[in-house]
Amino acid sequence: MLEPGTPVPHLELEDTAGRRVDLGGHAVLLYFMRSTTCPVCRRHVRDLAENAETLAADGVRVLIAVPEDRETAAAWRAKQDIPFPVVTGRGAHESVGLGRAVFGALQRSGSVLVDADGVVRHAHGAALPTASYDKQGITAAVAALRTPA
Repeated sequence: MLEPGTPVPHLELEDTAGRRVDLGGHAVLLYFMRSTTCPVCRRHVRDLAENAETLAADGVRVLIAVPEDRETAAAWRAKQDIPFPVVTGRGAHESVGLGRAVFGALQRSGSVLVDADGVVRHAHGAALPTASYDKQGITAAVAALRTPA
């Protein structure tokens, strides 16, 4: 898993329309889902959606990263009425340390908060989705973005 204070690796992400997504220039919270069918991950996305205005007011852009293909991601986003861009990317989960665990059977999920300079400010993940969403850690890291160094 990525470590806070380190630069975020280059991620080749595209949105559901096939456009390249760049992380540079603003704070970004990437929530990496285990899959679009994971009910626990979907609950975490709903929680992020409930806090979308607060995150936006803090200058944080939210992206939901899914391991499925673009067409599956687009259908899921439309059906669930997700207010955030949903992105896919070859090897994106693995690039941030959320590769498959337990003999490759379980896709890890988690979150990464990157500041406007491309530095990781929070990173948390787990093989079990019930442990992958660190709401308190995300909240603290977002608050720290507002605090001048």
